[in-house]
Amino acid sequence: MQWHLAAAHPNFALVKYWGKQPGPHNVPAVESISATVDGLCTQVALRLRPEASEDQLWTDGVVASAAVAARLRRFVDLFRARSGSAAAVEVHSRSNFPAAAGLASSASAFAALTLACDQAFALGGSSQQLADWARQGSGSAARSIFGGLVHLHLQPQQSLPTRIEALPTRLPLACVIAITSLQPKAVGSTAGMERSRLSSPFYAAWLQSQGADVAAARAALAADDFAALAEVAEHSCLKMHAVMQSSRPPLCYPAPVTWAAMARVQALRKAGQPSFFTVDAGPQLKAFCLPAAVAAVRAALGELPGVAQVRQVGLGAAASVSRSAHNPLREAGR
Repeated sequence: MQWHLAAAHPNFALVKYWGKQPGPHNVPAVESISATVDGLCTQVALRLRPEASEDQLWTDGVVASAAVAARLRRFVDLFRARSGSAAAVEVHSRSNFPAAAGLASSASAFAALTLACDQAFALGGSSQQLADWARQGSGSAARSIFGGLVHLHLQPQQSLPTRIEALPTRLPLACVIAITSLQPKAVGSTAGMERSRLSSPFYAAWLQSQGADVAAARAALAADDFAALAEVAEHSCLKMHAVMQSSRPPLCYPAPVTWAAMARVQALRKAGQPSFFTVDAGPQLKAFCLPAAVAAVRAALGELPGVAQVRQVGLGAAASVSRSAHNPLREAGR
């Protein structure tokens, strides 16, 4: 049986997404603007197994845990329902970066799995359909279907409740990632978002202020205004973490070294090095910068005690898919 191979990159939000709309459909509560990056990648190999009675699911060379397997199986069920097929699947997934650690691994994983399922079940989804299907697995996965900078729009009362718009820019953005921990976070993003929605006194203000941040970021990108983009991106990041930390019990994803790295990036910018930070639900810091500042940012973050690894990436391509008679992911694990 033919293998369907897909690859996708994670994306980091510049205007943040935190929170879901009430209900079972995994629709984001706010719009967002993000950058899909290269260098980090999740690959998925999938084949149909009509003769089998159950799915076989592997992640990074080992059988998926019960929790991960259940989440993947629910997602594949959506494609079985769309196609009218009851076929079992065999899925192998590998990433070249830590999972569940604040590096958007779920975004790249579900984007790649979406493309593999679409091809295996012969659905022929459009790019917007693929993005909306990916969103049902992970709210940010829709953005990883596309490359570069994108705006995730909300479309209430429409058949596709989200839409992705590519945002052209002449800003040559690079990203330096300070990895401070390889361990999975204690509270996953989905659970954390629901905690914030139910308990943070700042959550309503977060929702109400999102439109202004999206508009400011779009204007900055359209004008190639790095300084304006830096201001709104850091503002959005810190607002999101204020919502997290004001939840009950509080969600404190950044580590002490993460806060030190934020201060270091701000000091670099004041010293004339064009750079700004963003931090997601985890302890890793991403410093977006212009090429002239990359060396200084790498050096400044790399020397901080507690930074285990520094990686440099750029803007990445859209998710892609192909077919093969062999599964390179399974063969690599032997």
